[in-house]
Amino acid sequence: MASPPLIAHVIHHLWIGGLENGLINLINRIPKERYRHAIIFMDDFSDFRDRLQRDDVQVIAIHKKPGRDPVAKWRLFKLFRALQPSILHSRNLSGLDALLPAYMAGIKHRVNGEHGRDIDDLDGSNKKLQLLRRLHRPLVNRYIPLSQDLERYLKEKIGVDSAHITQIYNGVDTDRFKPSPGVRPCLPANEGFTDDKSIIIGTVGRVQSVKDQMNLAEGFIQLLEKHPDLKKTARLVMIGDGPLRESVLERLNEAGYANLVWAPGPRDDVHTLLPAMDLFVLPSLAEGISNTLLEAMSSGLPVIATAVGGNPELVVDGKTGTLIPAADSQALANALAHYLWNRELLKTHGTAARERIEERFSITAMVEQYIGVYDQMLSASTRNL
Repeated sequence: MASPPLIAHVIHHLWIGGLENGLINLINRIPKERYRHAIIFMDDFSDFRDRLQRDDVQVIAIHKKPGRDPVAKWRLFKLFRALQPSILHSRNLSGLDALLPAYMAGIKHRVNGEHGRDIDDLDGSNKKLQLLRRLHRPLVNRYIPLSQDLERYLKEKIGVDSAHITQIYNGVDTDRFKPSPGVRPCLPANEGFTDDKSIIIGTVGRVQSVKDQMNLAEGFIQLLEKHPDLKKTARLVMIGDGPLRESVLERLNEAGYANLVWAPGPRDDVHTLLPAMDLFVLPSLAEGISNTLLEAMSSGLPVIATAVGGNPELVVDGKTGTLIPAADSQALANALAHYLWNRELLKTHGTAARERIEERFSITAMVEQYIGVYDQMLSASTRNL
């Protein structure tokens, strides 16, 4: 019996992140008899690879140097010739480096996924990056943007025809991420984190400039300075690590609120921590389709999110949460106060958030759509023989 077709996935690296988490979820749920997988990292990978539940997935690091690295492309070419994948699925800007080697190696089916904005191009206006994508456009058979916002970018800025685009939302495991009443004991016992009267404001993500956790810190500080009584009940949980983590914590400490904040760093039990929260905040400057936002909504949490990227496609403003302008700490403080003074609204929006996930963003639907794209490409190739 012939082996299932091989898909070579190319991404920048494998650390904790939304893109990486989405890839792992996809591979774990595609039946072994349908497709095999290899993951190729332009940079390197971490023990995040241990989340793979399949033992037949090859994991390969190219160790590309910063900037132009012809040797890395030569390594990719040789690797593709050796692996002979049926499909290349590259992702984001760094994945473009794999397209020409894949073409030269004879890979007929080439997919590029657009998962979010680049750190140097938060609004998609960077002409140099637009040109780079347009130059690679002839090498891509199918684009998969994760949001309608990214789909518009491909059409309007890169000139991609609609016939070559399939927009697919991220999906979330609704069995793993679900409401779980009475789980406060997983939070620290000090300073009222486990008190039923407290309201836990939470966020999850890599602490870096694009995620703008500093704005959440500023909003939390402004909230407590305007409403001192909330110091008795408001608590902030910040899960994640990154280059700006110490700066954010230092700002909260300077304001005198360090005792009201729990920042344990990266965690592998986020699915147990989210249900312990009452309100989720995503203060990003740019987003594609945020996995953590989906996970929070699936956990039955109302969300405050910036109105950037794909966030407005997930959050129904005034029903499942609240959308606010990016980098506006006053608007964030006001949104926090609105929920903290209205506990019934927390429950109403949280219930609606869970219902929206169940209706529109299941992981089963996501996997079926990706398989559909892969199947369609291979069947079209067979018909053309």
